[in-house]
Amino acid sequence: MAGRDLRALFSTNDRGLSAAEAFTNRERQWELVAAALGEHLQHTADASFDVEDLEAPRDNVLVFHGVGGVGKTTLSRKIELSLASAEHRPAQWGEPTWAGEKVLPIRIDLSRAAGTDFERVVLAIRLALAGALGRPLPAFDIALRRYWEHNHPGESLEEYVRRSGLRGKFAEMLPQQMQAAVGEVVGALELPGVVGAAVGQVTGAVVRALRERRQTVRALAGCTRLADLLEAEPDLDALSYYPHLLAWELARLPAKKRIVPVILFDTFEDIGDRTHRDFERLLQRVVWLMPNALFVISGRARIQWADEGLQGQLDFTGPRTWPGLAARDTPPAPAAGEGGGRQVLVGDFAPEDCNDYLVRRLSRDGQPLISADIRAVITARSHGLPLHLDLAIARFLELRRAGRTPTADDFDHAFPALIARTLSDLTADERHVLRSVALLDAFDLTLATRAAGLPHQAAAQRLTERPFVDENPYGLWPFSLHGAIRSTLRTAADHTDDRWTAGDWRQAAERALTALGDQWTSTLAPSRILLIGCLRQGLRLARDHRLDLGWLAEAAWAYVGDSVWEPLAPPAPDEPTAGGMHTAADALVELLSALARRQHEHRQRTADRLTTVIDTGLLPADLVEMATYYLAKAQRDLGRSDASRAGMQRVAAGGGRLAPAARRGLAHLARLAGDFPTALDTAHTLGWEGRHHRVFGDIWWTQGAMDRATAAYEAARAEAEQHGVAGERATAQAQLAFVTAFTDPARADDELDLAHHLLSGLDLRATTLTTKIAALIRDAGTTTDLDARAHLLRTEITVGGLASAEATLELALAFHHAVRDADDALDAALARLEDVTQGGDYAYYTDIAAFMAARPLPTPGSPARWLDGEQTTRDRWHTLVTTRRAHLNTSS
Repeated sequence: MAGRDLRALFSTNDRGLSAAEAFTNRERQWELVAAALGEHLQHTADASFDVEDLEAPRDNVLVFHGVGGVGKTTLSRKIELSLASAEHRPAQWGEPTWAGEKVLPIRIDLSRAAGTDFERVVLAIRLALAGALGRPLPAFDIALRRYWEHNHPGESLEEYVRRSGLRGKFAEMLPQQMQAAVGEVVGALELPGVVGAAVGQVTGAVVRALRERRQTVRALAGCTRLADLLEAEPDLDALSYYPHLLAWELARLPAKKRIVPVILFDTFEDIGDRTHRDFERLLQRVVWLMPNALFVISGRARIQWADEGLQGQLDFTGPRTWPGLAARDTPPAPAAGEGGGRQVLVGDFAPEDCNDYLVRRLSRDGQPLISADIRAVITARSHGLPLHLDLAIARFLELRRAGRTPTADDFDHAFPALIARTLSDLTADERHVLRSVALLDAFDLTLATRAAGLPHQAAAQRLTERPFVDENPYGLWPFSLHGAIRSTLRTAADHTDDRWTAGDWRQAAERALTALGDQWTSTLAPSRILLIGCLRQGLRLARDHRLDLGWLAEAAWAYVGDSVWEPLAPPAPDEPTAGGMHTAADALVELLSALARRQHEHRQRTADRLTTVIDTGLLPADLVEMATYYLAKAQRDLGRSDASRAGMQRVAAGGGRLAPAARRGLAHLARLAGDFPTALDTAHTLGWEGRHHRVFGDIWWTQGAMDRATAAYEAARAEAEQHGVAGERATAQAQLAFVTAFTDPARADDELDLAHHLLSGLDLRATTLTTKIAALIRDAGTTTDLDARAHLLRTEITVGGLASAEATLELALAFHHAVRDADDALDAALARLEDVTQGGDYAYYTDIAAFMAARPLPTPGSPARWLDGEQTTRDRWHTLVTTRRAHLNTSS
């Protein structure tokens, strides 16, 4: 039966509302508990197991850790109920494998609010055993009675139990059983009744009897350390060793009376900190000295007992001592066959589990009270954190109580309560680092420390060990904050005493931006991955906090220089400003986003975005040059040669970094117009910066001189490899595949394979289209359904707004039909060519199509100025067709 959500029920007068505690997911965690308990039972049943062996490693601990609010306490309670009774076990958890064993769950809340001290822990365990066994445990009970009378003079244990929170179903049984234990010993030793009332004298008599090996105490003689414990000063330190006596008493129970305690320590983070471990040391002794009990610990952090560095702070440390705690974390849902240790990260809810949780928490007449659209917003903002879901439910009821109908917009924000919950057990330096790294998508110790402005890494190191910090050891920066925590720290109202001002946030952003720039510029061999990572984080910092560009401008040039075009645009600001661009950082974000997105958007969209960036006047002159150049490229792709030429001329005249590229652009424009002599003359002036070899190749293939074009593209690829420019290398290789497709289909196969390999991981739309057109040319003249393939490719080209690719595709089809001598199909291809080149660019493609088929030129012909004359060019193109026919005839 589901528990009642009393807070929800007392938040409304709506008696029709059904408010129930919901529990979802966590099947994986139950599987781990069941597996650990099964292994524990098998281990303790082995004949070699000995509770008095104090040197054997311990594997009787299972730790659940996770960020505050992830549901560890709920999980702990559900495990307790499920172990106590099958009726409380969720159906999806399945049946346990330990049928016939009597399992006794004992859950102890260690939170500060519960006021639990070590005495209460020991008494809670003994109370639970009192009810389960219904009999004294003489060795332990005598020791405890002695401790109590020494440390609580005048306060009976009976009275303490009655007035404390330990009072419960079996509270009255414990004092009775302890008195019975004393009575049994008094009788066995034949002590006077008055002496029996003085526990100190009783224990003294027991010690003497044990030392003298009297038969009268043979029932206790098997506990080899009992005499030592009864002789020790009965202080808190001695009390922490008494659980050894409990373990011994449990081990000597007859098989039919056997009980397996499963002790659940919840809210373990509240027992102290990593400097003051006094309480932790006492609890660790309990775990170590009770190897026949399974302990399930839940808290925010991993247990560090396997760390040898804690030797001296705790009694039992090291990986050999706690092998299960030394192993890596077991994730919430590991891949099939993936193992793990006894430290289990309690993960966030999946989206479907969030929705299920919200559906079941509040309902009326069996229907969810929170609508689907609101649930969707809450789920998205929660990042799977159950505490966020609970806070959203409370807000939902608060809005209803205020007479409002909640809407989805009411929940599109973070909750300040998450900040207080997260910061509650952090030191001042850790809180400072936490706020600083909330500005970053990911970080390492150096970046976190510098963003916080601290002189040492210790606080950052401690923070990375917290459960709300995720770790990806393979990432550029291995650490990142939990999504809900990060979002809340950045956007929710902070009411803590050490909250930051707007100036504090800006200074942290400046420190973080500087640190990112230093990481990029100080690396001896900066990688593309580092560049992109620094740019993505840096652009967001500069945009959201209105910072100067600094190193971002130089990084933008490095990004453009490789022609790879990874997506760069950071997410929308957490607190968006009024529409438009207001700072240089805004404009740079839009500029680089437009350049990257042009591989996926129509070139008109690219042109519009770049025009808007230029018109803002926010960018420095060199970045305006960048925007102008790529706007001119987009205009050329759209067939607007005059506008493109004007832009290229402005950039070339400016003499900046892109002047060689702009001169290459002018050479391309001359080629598009059929002015090949001008294009060739310009190519001779370009050098590597202007990609001269690729320009030569682009000119020579249009002349039908495929051997010279092949040599040029091979030189272009080699030069790109020498300079380490991946995008240029892939583009040169795609063009090489294109020209060899006309002359040697077998070689074209190999060149296309290499082109696809070089394009892997790059985002070059026009180059990718070139390889697809090359594949059509390679197959020209075959019975393959090239027309259907061309139709799909034509659609893709149209979506991208790439006029040049459209004309080249139609030229490839003309080659196919000329090889097949299919006059009607060739006529149709010529008609399409005339249509796509009617603006003047690529008009000579219709001449080339006529050359292929040995047809006269259309009237009027194009204004093309062929480098070797019209007849030589005609012969070359027609020879390509006849050679392909002969090749196909030989192959058939």
